[in-house]
Amino acid sequence: MTTETAKTTDPSDQNVPAPVDVPPVGEEINLDASENYFNRELGQLQFNYRVLKQALDNTHPLINRLIFCCIFSSNMDEFFEIRVAGLRQQMKYGREAVGVDGMLPDQVLEEIGRIAHDYIDEQYEILNKVLIPELEKENIHFVRRREWTAEQAEWVRSYFEDEILPVVSPIGLDPSHPFPRLVNKSLNFIVELDGKDAFGRETGLAIVPAPRSLPRLVRLPDEICNGGDNLVFLSSMIHAHADELFPGMEVKGCYQFRLTRNADLELEDDLEDLASALRGELLSRRFGDAVRLEVADNCPEELIEFLLREFGLTERELYKVHGPVNLTRLMAVGGLVDRPDLTYSSFSPSIPRAIRNKDSMFDAIRKRPLLLLHPYENFSPVVDLLRQAAKDPQVLAIRQTLYRTGANSEVVEALADAARRGKEVTAVIELRARFSEEENLELASRLQEAGVIVVYGVVGYKTHAKMILVVRREEGRLRRYVHLGTGNYHAGNARLYTDYSFMTCDESIGDDVNKLFQQLTGMGKALKIKKLFHAPFTLHNRLISLIEREASLGEKGRIIFKFNALTEPQLIKALYRASQAGVKIDLIIRGICCLRPQVTGLSDNIRVRSIIGRFLEHTRVYYFGNKGRPEVYCSSADGMERNLLNRVETAFPIEDPTLVARLREDLDTYLADNCQSWVLQPDGSYQQNQPEEGEERLASQWVLLERLTGKTG
Repeated sequence: MTTETAKTTDPSDQNVPAPVDVPPVGEEINLDASENYFNRELGQLQFNYRVLKQALDNTHPLINRLIFCCIFSSNMDEFFEIRVAGLRQQMKYGREAVGVDGMLPDQVLEEIGRIAHDYIDEQYEILNKVLIPELEKENIHFVRRREWTAEQAEWVRSYFEDEILPVVSPIGLDPSHPFPRLVNKSLNFIVELDGKDAFGRETGLAIVPAPRSLPRLVRLPDEICNGGDNLVFLSSMIHAHADELFPGMEVKGCYQFRLTRNADLELEDDLEDLASALRGELLSRRFGDAVRLEVADNCPEELIEFLLREFGLTERELYKVHGPVNLTRLMAVGGLVDRPDLTYSSFSPSIPRAIRNKDSMFDAIRKRPLLLLHPYENFSPVVDLLRQAAKDPQVLAIRQTLYRTGANSEVVEALADAARRGKEVTAVIELRARFSEEENLELASRLQEAGVIVVYGVVGYKTHAKMILVVRREEGRLRRYVHLGTGNYHAGNARLYTDYSFMTCDESIGDDVNKLFQQLTGMGKALKIKKLFHAPFTLHNRLISLIEREASLGEKGRIIFKFNALTEPQLIKALYRASQAGVKIDLIIRGICCLRPQVTGLSDNIRVRSIIGRFLEHTRVYYFGNKGRPEVYCSSADGMERNLLNRVETAFPIEDPTLVARLREDLDTYLADNCQSWVLQPDGSYQQNQPEEGEERLASQWVLLERLTGKTG
């Protein structure tokens, strides 16, 4: 089923701009006009909200609905740490920039404050009135202090004295103990005190930082409970025994709060030593400027005002919450209770027949190129390629880019093994992969110790391309084997994110990838590339020229893009022009979309949908009809300025007719989705598709799961 026939639910109040006026027929539309674009930050907020709505979707298992609620918190944390922090930085240093949507930073922050408060209030409403009651029906309980039995209270006391008291450090506030510098996103308590301490000091206030090493949820022993799974919040334990932290003083009140800080890293482009500079910046990330204060909604106003003054924040940055101030930590529930009936059933990713039970990845790739769609198809062939390359005496060299890999990565072990065996191994590690910087610094050290040549790419341009190059001697000549991907070399992500892996020994592609590695590790002019598009040099221009080619075909043109985000103005304008020429355009965009679809005379022929489901949609595909001879690319790049103009990215052609047909089938599956898809409206709201009466539900991720693994959703 397609979006033309899909029925949509009534739109909820999405706090979005009102519909724009349409110019009279015949009047030329100004493609640069601000009303033709949605704001990027508000688009990100709307994506977060679509994630939150999954917590109400009964087609997801109950614990996974709770996890969606937690993911919303995690997404909002990063939104404030990076996006809100960036807007506040612009204002702080007088660098306000008007976006393509015409909004100034302060206007955007005002809208964010209004919308985010509503969304977060709704999140706690969902938690308290929907999820917790449904968990209780399943005999999973968050046991509050007032509900503790005498035996449970005694167990909590012992836990507090044995596990919490030895590591917690209460801080009284007085002239010799100023307000402490609190770590980003840490759980803290502000405590009202009465009386004098051992030194005769009369303070009135104290801060208790909760040690980050302690779990935020603790399971009560079964023997002291009346059946079921019973969990206690760390905050409840500290509340119950706060008086033990201040002996001889009266605790009049204890209230939890949490501070979010600017966590973006700013590095100069002319650094002599990127690794050393990054290590220094990582230390400051935990103590950046304050951007948001979350506080328990029962905290007295005078204490809230005190905290706001301390952090230099206003009411706009204050979020009063009815429950734990960090819902992200509730993800631990899945590991604390053994209820497989309340989570997604497991499945075994398939391995394509072409490489199933094959001893050599090299033999398989020589026969025909391989295209894998993770997580439905296993990530192990990518690891196998590297492992076999490490051990194969005919392999001379391995080169690879690493953006995120995860701890204890098999990919990293294979590279280290290859280097120890005397092969020439080069790793281009992106140290500035956000929130993976520290891990990547450690990774670089490990690889260097194994003998791998480690380089950090190009200063000023993040290396986001996903490439492996294996050079092998065969029959007296060198052959290059290549892996190119849309996602990271991270086995954990490959189980949760949808991504394509492409493996080939095509000579032109191998030569292109070799030249890209030369550009990354050496110096010199950009080399001529035959088949790949690569940012920041050719990708942006080639995408626009291919859009223009389809526009020249008019109504016979066809474009399907699948991105995580679309924000780049020139790309959007090219799509507008193609729509005006009659080209049918479908955009499958998970997150931010600044393009305004379905506006008469501007974007009549453009439809935009977002797929939200069990897996995080992460594939990037560019499909061009090309007069019935489809031209298709997979890519590491989204339709954003940073990807197309300020990063090292690749887009690689899929030329095998069977693989092209397979990609089109995958795209058509997304376009037929009538229950996991949300359609972007001209006014900026999103409406969730629903099947027509009597029509079968079609959830794209479940269709792909069954198609590729035989497992039903």
